[in-house]
Amino acid sequence: MHAYEWAVVRVVPRVERCEFVNAGVLVHCRGLDYLAAAVDLDEARARALDPTLDLAPVHRHLAALTALAAGDPAAGPLATRPPSERFRWLTAPRSTVVQPSPVHTGLTTDPAADLARILATMVRPPAPRG
Repeated sequence: MHAYEWAVVRVVPRVERCEFVNAGVLVHCRGLDYLAAAVDLDEARARALDPTLDLAPVHRHLAALTALAAGDPAAGPLATRPPSERFRWLTAPRSTVVQPSPVHTGLTTDPAADLARILATMVRPPAPRG
């Protein structure tokens, strides 16, 4: 088992109102040299908080976040830094439309599976009951 850290990526359409929609997940496992992000923005939920929200810059920001987590050179010089440094940068508190949650911890043998599980439980809408 390896310790890992994770955070939810939130879209906060009107920062002054502090309302948000979970839009993605970051998972970092130092022991397995793993850092990845996955996003799945529910645009209707985000627009319910602010019907005037311009989604194009939000999608660009989420794509940049995913590229940086992956270490994609197109994400700029920070992408060459070690995964731990990139995770700390990605999870640093900020007052912007795209924000990280506090960092949580767990134990894993498969951080990619945990990324998928956290995305399903924390980001995607729950299945209808019934």
